[in-house]
Amino acid sequence: MKKRIFAILIGLTVLVSGCLDDDGYSLNDMYAGFGMVEQVSTDPVDYKINMDNGDVLVPVASGYSRPWYYQGTDDPESRLKTGDRILLNYTILDEDTDADGNVEQYLVKVNAVDKVLLKGILDITEENQDSIGNDPLIVKECWMTDSLLNFEIRYWGRYEVHYINLVKQRGELLIGTGQPIELELRHNDNGDIEDIPYTAYVSFNLDSLKINGLDSVQFRVTSTDYDGELFEYDGVFRYDENN
Repeated sequence: MKKRIFAILIGLTVLVSGCLDDDGYSLNDMYAGFGMVEQVSTDPVDYKINMDNGDVLVPVASGYSRPWYYQGTDDPESRLKTGDRILLNYTILDEDTDADGNVEQYLVKVNAVDKVLLKGILDITEENQDSIGNDPLIVKECWMTDSLLNFEIRYWGRYEVHYINLVKQRGELLIGTGQPIELELRHNDNGDIEDIPYTAYVSFNLDSLKINGLDSVQFRVTSTDYDGELFEYDGVFRYDENN
């Protein structure tokens, strides 16, 4: 349902005991994590998933009645594509190793998958100021993964689609730009009623913060919660380390 566009359907990592397959993996063990989708072929349709922890997963089985890479329908437009960010719940079935015995990739069963909102940083303008909104939201966690800044957020709503953006003041970033670069996590609840609590994960690409001639930039993110309390996060985007 669109009103739950940010709702996450996959829980925290789950580990339960069960029988082992021939490679020592429990067929009942389930893991969860964030990753980026990469389609490696179209005929047949094959994917790999580059996880944030460095693991490479190759889906070879699924708990869905339809192919795991469709998001809710069989419409080709809903199919996951290269560059999509996901939260994945999976079971390891086997592994591929190199000549030295190092794991190159894991063959997995997809138990559940949900697409994560992935956006760039938006410049505030007179035209988009109202649509960006300035409604409260709660930041539970904030962390960096490569060139992405990730948030676990919570907000209240019921009927309307909510919009989340990471914004900065308009203007080109050049050497001499004051640092930290000030960013705001903004929420537009579209006038929704505060009835049901939702949890969401959102990620933002930081590449637009790069300044030619520098190898890193400092930034600060702020937002305001329902009690008027200010959230602040100070980070350093190092181009070589975070790409």
